[in-house]
Amino acid sequence: MMAPADRPFRPMRMLPTLPILKWGRAYDREALVSDLVAALIVTIMLIPQSLAYASLAGLPPEAGLYASVAPLLLYAVFGTSRVLAVGPVAVVSLMTAATIGEHAVAGTPHYWAIAITLAFISGAMLLIMGVLRLGFLANFLSHPVISGFISASGLLIAASQLKTLMGVKAEGHNFFELAQALISQIPNIHSLTLVVGVLATAFLFWVRKGLKPLLIRLGVNARLADVLAKAGPVVAIAVSALLAWAWDWMGQGLKVVGSVPQSLPPLTLPVWDLALWQSLALPALLISVVGFVESVSVGQTLAAKRRQRIEPDQELVALGASNLSAAFTGGFPVTGGFARSVVNFDAGAQTPAAGVYTAVGIALASLFLTPALFFLPQATLSATIIVAVLSLVDLGILKRTWTYSRADFMAVMTTLVMTLAKGVEVGLVVGVAVSLALFLYRTSRPHIAQVGLVHGTEHFRNVLRHDVATSPRLVSLRMDESLYFASARALEDRINDLVAEHPQARHVVLQCSAINDIDASALESLEAIDRRLHDAGIAFHLSEVKGPVMDRLKSTEFLRQLSGKVYLSHYQAISELTPDILNHRRH
Repeated sequence: MMAPADRPFRPMRMLPTLPILKWGRAYDREALVSDLVAALIVTIMLIPQSLAYASLAGLPPEAGLYASVAPLLLYAVFGTSRVLAVGPVAVVSLMTAATIGEHAVAGTPHYWAIAITLAFISGAMLLIMGVLRLGFLANFLSHPVISGFISASGLLIAASQLKTLMGVKAEGHNFFELAQALISQIPNIHSLTLVVGVLATAFLFWVRKGLKPLLIRLGVNARLADVLAKAGPVVAIAVSALLAWAWDWMGQGLKVVGSVPQSLPPLTLPVWDLALWQSLALPALLISVVGFVESVSVGQTLAAKRRQRIEPDQELVALGASNLSAAFTGGFPVTGGFARSVVNFDAGAQTPAAGVYTAVGIALASLFLTPALFFLPQATLSATIIVAVLSLVDLGILKRTWTYSRADFMAVMTTLVMTLAKGVEVGLVVGVAVSLALFLYRTSRPHIAQVGLVHGTEHFRNVLRHDVATSPRLVSLRMDESLYFASARALEDRINDLVAEHPQARHVVLQCSAINDIDASALESLEAIDRRLHDAGIAFHLSEVKGPVMDRLKSTEFLRQLSGKVYLSHYQAISELTPDILNHRRH
């Protein structure tokens, strides 16, 4: 049997595609030069970031370098964004540390092995979701929830790094416990560590905001000024490491990174322990979804600036492959990072090949530059993290949502408070639950307006907002939500109330222009409404029913037993049922 000519048969794609085959065919010298320049800039930025986020995840610094090589290569093959840069990011690193901290002590080989396993499970989940085309699941994370979660995570990360900045030991299971522990450790602050950390933090904040304008005023080319500003963390690392070596800060109690192996990413395998996998399943799913949402948000924003597009389901495949590659090369969970992707975009990257060149740069750094990291103060790495994550904190959303939508404010505040008080996993789950609960509550109380004819037009508007023509023999109403199990009762109650208020009514017309779906429970409600109205001598009519909804209704007995009619337009229904309204309009 052949498909209709106007709807050609397209089999569902179940296997991942290779976007590299599309952009690779058109790759030319101009793209090569642009990608090499962008790769150089991103590599300079990514080296300190990788070291810092590995530290945040509780892993040795080299793990950050390893997690920045293979994932970039795999994303270049499977990814649909031309500029997304994949690697360790702050929020995912924090979630990794929170997850693994329940199973092993940070810094131990077992801890690293679990991080590798977590990356493997996360990658497998992403890959499966991509093959099954489940990218829509990320829609359950509303923007207020994500904003509250990321802001709280930024505060948590910054607070967790203050102990390194102060040179003290402070532990806590949540933000408030950690803050209390930090306050109690003020008398034990290591002065040299604090000075190094504060100066590094101040320098990095200044570099982020003030260096580029200063260089431009001094006559430096804008693009070169941008590159130099992005290299700020590298300067902080180089200078602080050099001073720590020259002035023997290590001998004065300053903690340094220490020995970092000179090697390419090793071949590693996850831990094959079923009990461990079961305990990591939910955290891995949360990490996967959060990473996917962050990556797609960044990718879509940057793609739109060049009138390009990305495919969310294919992005799931690409991120899944990237995380699997991290698991086999000594890394930990990764995703598309906002800061490095924006830098990659601004630096002029044209294709994912820029990520390949960046991976080569990171690999060379792993081979030849790691000895220079021995004297790098840990306080400098903490300063790098603090400056990076505080840019993610957006407490202004509390005021914006309070002004615009109290429901969204509740979602933001709940997510923010629960993340700070109970941790990242609990905060995210509770935030999603609150958002869904508020959605169900809101849609279970839909806006149902009694409408009348606007004088001199064929349009119908709310009788409470406009001067419209109505008839005592007709109840005309419009429902502004889809009909489903939670909202069907509200429609029944509203019709009952309006019929009671209009004792002369002989017709009820439901305008369905805003109804996109009618589920089985709602269909039973419509049948019950029709029976009750019929018993009361009132005909029940529908108007402006959308095609897909009508197709489903035609497969039921409802239309055949309907006491009234289904009209193409609401105006047509009113014209036939109560023409006196039109006469009133003429006057």
